[in-house]
Parts: sequence; C-alpha cells; structure tokens
Amino acid sequence: MKYVLLICTPVGGAELSPAEIAEDPRFTSYIAEVRSRDLVKGGARLRPASDATTVRVQGDEVLLTDGPFIESKEYIAGIDIIEVADLDEAISLASRHPAALGGGSVEVRPVWE
Repeated sequence: MKYVLLICTPVGGAELSPAEIAEDPRFTSYIAEVRSRDLVKGGARLRPASDATTVRVQGDEVLLTDGPFIESKEYIAGIDIIEVADLDEAISLASRHPAALGGGSVEVRPVWE
C-alpha cells in the first residue's frame, strides 16, 4: 500500500536547510535506510510555512492569505510517499523519522489507488 508521511515541524523550531539535513547524521541514517529498502517513491522538502500562500474561494471572490492555512503548533515541512506492506510498517517507519524523534510529528495517511 502507498502512504504519505506528512512531516510536521514545531512552529518556531529549527528550520534546517536541505544542505543541513544532508549533513545531519539523524537524517542521513534514516534516508540511507529507506533508500536501501526502496520504500520512498517520491516526496519533497517544503520551504517554511512563512512562505506559504493559502487560497480560499467565497462566491466569486478569491481570498489569499500569507502563511499556512490554520494557526497551529506545527506545520508541514515535507512529505514522503512510501510503499510498504501495511499500516503497521508505515507507522514503524514514521516512528523512526527524525522529525518525530525531535519534537515534531509524522502523520501517516493512506493514498487512494
């Protein structure tokens, strides 16, 4: 089954650049494991929530808001699309993600196929 891991970072927490992630042993170890097992099928590292633009439509009016869609203690910092046997394996993988271990969270969501 395919799942999306929504990698959430605490608001106000450290915002690591892709270069910093590439040098962080917590991330390099995790990335090496998932790549060696060919679990990740796609994904992206997102820019900070402060760079987001939220679009809403009310009637004929398009409303834009700078920032994420809701106020929250966390924001989505990236996504991984994984293919694993079942939810238990997806949860096991998410529980080892550096974001989950470092005070953030990883939401596991099945993909419609």
